[in-house]
Amino acid sequence: MEDKQLRELMDYIAASGFAEFEMTREGFRLRLVKSAPPGTAPAGVAPAALVPGASPSSAAQAPLAEQALAQASTPPEAGLEVIHSPMVGTFFRAPNPNADPFVETGDRIDPGQVICIIEAMKLMNEIEADRAGEIVDILVANGQPVEFGEALFRIRPQG
Repeated sequence: MEDKQLRELMDYIAASGFAEFEMTREGFRLRLVKSAPPGTAPAGVAPAALVPGASPSSAAQAPLAEQALAQASTPPEAGLEVIHSPMVGTFFRAPNPNADPFVETGDRIDPGQVICIIEAMKLMNEIEADRAGEIVDILVANGQPVEFGEALFRIRPQG
């Protein structure tokens, strides 16, 4: 997304009646949430989570425009593919809090291998890799809510 497009989008959202806006495009995720002091009307746009896997405190500390422009100016590595969430729920990297994660960055995965769990309505759903590859990025923090279609992992596909 170009700087001009991003600024126009931010201005549009700030002036609109939307309280929250989220967009995902080609590995770029932008989420804007209007915030205001208690008892007042929403006045501006504040960052909620601009970079997948970023902590809320880091998102809140950096100015919205700087983070969004930095993310927009760094295109994802060519040849990488994304594994998306097949459902809404809570993302877990391991089968239990004391266990090792299913996968780490740099791990090779095979089709059918369990790569994470998504808890939905008290059911633990094992998510399996649908293709072989190498985990390049884990885009979601452990325990974070995820939406249907949200990017979970970036992988470098292999044979």
